Amino acid sequence: MGRRRHVKKTKPLIKRYRINNAILVREVKLIDPDEGMVGVVPIEEALKRAYEKNLDLVEISPKEVPPVVKMLDFGKFKYSLEKKAKVKTKKVGTKGIRLTLNMASHDLETREKQGKKFIEEGHKLQMEIFLRGRQAEHAPRAFDQIKKFIERFSECTDTVQPAIRKGRKITATLQPKR
Repeated sequence: MGRRRHVKKTKPLIKRYRINNAILVREVKLIDPDEGMVGVVPIEEALKRAYEKNLDLVEISPKEVPPVVKMLDFGKFKYSLEKKAKVKTKKVGTKGIRLTLNMASHDLETREKQGKKFIEEGHKLQMEIFLRGRQAEHAPRAFDQIKKFIERFSECTDTVQPAIRKGRKITATLQPKR
């Protein structure tokens, strides 16, 4: 006797629609793509109109009395629904930029361009400076450097977390202005 495996049930990306002969009611509210709302008609007449125009009859709102059906190309309709389901909102994450205590101005400009690109994409920006070895003695200089770097983003960002020290690391976090 084999073991049962637990299969997680997931919701389908698109809900199921009844189409054509699967619609089991006598009368429906018909929406025609050309004429708009036609009104309440028998299901046979609605199917006949749909077949004449080479379209499908799709039950849009089954809970209404009578149910609302629309004449459309079901293949295109299903494709557009799947496309919308996949598009979903983009995940906004935190992007990091590492600075060093003795960084040249050109390197700072490069990091600034990267940071502005991240902010424009809608991501949060976390800056960090690692203090290695004897650099830990120069923490005030590192705080000054990170504060100057934050000032470069002052017009397009809000500060989520000001510069703080965590062991040998100094970090600050910014987010796009809303």
